[in-house]
Amino acid sequence: MVRRTVGSIIGAVGAGVGSAVCCSGPLVATAMGLSGAGLVAFRPYRPIFVLVAVGFLWAGFYLVDREDQQACEPGKLCASPIVRKRLRVLLWVATALVFLFGTSVRWLPWIL
Repeated sequence: MVRRTVGSIIGAVGAGVGSAVCCSGPLVATAMGLSGAGLVAFRPYRPIFVLVAVGFLWAGFYLVDREDQQACEPGKLCASPIVRKRLRVLLWVATALVFLFGTSVRWLPWIL
C-alpha cells in the first residue's frame, strides 16, 4: 500500500507540473536562454492535467485512509504510525504543490 500511495503522490505532482508547463514553462525556458514558444501548445490540455492531478491526490488520500481503517500485519511498513504520518505529510505537500502549479495562470502575471 505504501508504494501505491507514493506512486499517487509522484503522479499528482507530475500532473501538476504538466498543468503549469503551458504558462510558466516558456518563462522558465526564456530565463535559461532557450525558446519556450512550443510549450504554449500544451494550454488546451491544462484542464486534463489538473483533473489527473486531483485524481491522483484523491487516490493517495483514499489509500492512506484505507490503511488506517484496515488492520495491517505487524512488521509491515503500513503498520508503522511514523510511516503513515510521513505519508500524510507528503500528501499535503503534494496537494500544496498541485495547487500552486494549477493556479499559476492566475498569480504568475502578478509576479512578473
